[in-house]
Amino acid sequence: MIEAETTIEPGAPDERRTQDAVGPEQLSAEVGALLDCLAAGGVAIAPLDVAYAILAATPQGIRRIFDAKQRSYEKPSGMFGNYAMSAELHIMAADRHGMVREMVEQVGLPFSVVAPFREDHPILARVDPFVLESSSKAGTLDMLLNAGQVHDEIARQAWDREMPVFGSSANLSLSGSKYRLDDIDEAVRAAADLSFDYGLSQYANHQGRSSTIIDFRDFSVIRAGVRFETLRQAFKDRFDVTLRA
Repeated sequence: MIEAETTIEPGAPDERRTQDAVGPEQLSAEVGALLDCLAAGGVAIAPLDVAYAILAATPQGIRRIFDAKQRSYEKPSGMFGNYAMSAELHIMAADRHGMVREMVEQVGLPFSVVAPFREDHPILARVDPFVLESSSKAGTLDMLLNAGQVHDEIARQAWDREMPVFGSSANLSLSGSKYRLDDIDEAVRAAADLSFDYGLSQYANHQGRSSTIIDFRDFSVIRAGVRFETLRQAFKDRFDVTLRA
């Protein structure tokens, strides 16, 4: 039984939200600065529609994230991605790639795809082995899709740079997602060299949920996240697939 999701309302009528449109030049410049920080071994906090996230691209950055979050290495980070990246990196049957595309382009809700992946792909060959090991599990890669304008721009620019970006929710492990920059635990905020404040996350909720994580090998649900019941109904209606929570 999945507990009904209750949303967090803005603290003030004019409080900024992560889904509020940002000019393309500003968005590109801020994400470019974020990726420069990660390329230099740094750590950054980014505002996503599902929750604020902490991310890195190098071994030193990944270690700092795990240490600050007090996170077990048994829980891998996820890759920031989009449908095109999933189609190129994930090893799945054509119909399952088609499902991902339809969910991204027509349903438009955030979710993460877990599936076997092409470890020998040129873009992953550039990733330090420690980073890839701490961001994959049992031959599968978790890739977050559709998590908002900042997420999508990070994924796009990271692919162009051939520098995959990995991260997780910006919170102490098992303490629930954070939906405002100011609410992030001090130890986690202190680990970041760069942070961006875009206000309240679009899908902020009292249950502390982030993205739904789906194992596309058997459609089991590793984690039920925001708007889960809507996602589950969409899979049933469109593909006659039952997500097993």
